[in-house]
Amino acid sequence: MNNVFYFIIFITINSISLILTSVNAAEKNYEQGYITDQLSTFIHSGPSTNYRILGTVTAGSSIKMTGLQENNYSEIIDDKSRKAWIETKYITKGPVLRISLAKLNKKISSNNSYTSQLDGQINTLTSKVNTLLSEKQKLTDELQSVSKKLSQTSLKIKDQDTNIKKQWFFTGAMVLGIGLILGLILPRLFNRKRNTMQSWS
Repeated sequence: MNNVFYFIIFITINSISLILTSVNAAEKNYEQGYITDQLSTFIHSGPSTNYRILGTVTAGSSIKMTGLQENNYSEIIDDKSRKAWIETKYITKGPVLRISLAKLNKKISSNNSYTSQLDGQINTLTSKVNTLLSEKQKLTDELQSVSKKLSQTSLKIKDQDTNIKKQWFFTGAMVLGIGLILGLILPRLFNRKRNTMQSWS
């Protein structure tokens, strides 16, 4: 009796395992799809409008296609995990316009963010360049001022050197003139004194 009980349990467990494996295998074979750009589409419990309506699916919804098709209907699993049938014409394998637009808007937003970041970096670099240009202009002005002062100082030194040379020249000329005068006058004075002394004697 116990052996029969264990055998039944073993068979039951194996059956459940096989069912789960089959379900998983079927799920792995599901193909990705989307509902086309309609406002909403009815889904049915079978492959025609004669079957009960299970609800609606929204345009652009992501679905899984089981691969079963009949009477221009396809079996799907919608985004609410409902297994139902829908007209095949409302199914597309590529992302619909709404999803494409959402992705495009996301890319545009990302690009705008990147552009804003680049604009911020450009503004920072522009500010730095303007600061460097301002500092360069300031240094250029200071250099011109120093060069002007240096030129003025050089002129003053040159004038002083010229004045010193003139003073030396005038001093030399005066010494020479005094020397000449003394050289001419003193001998005559001595000669007069000598003549006077001789006349007295």
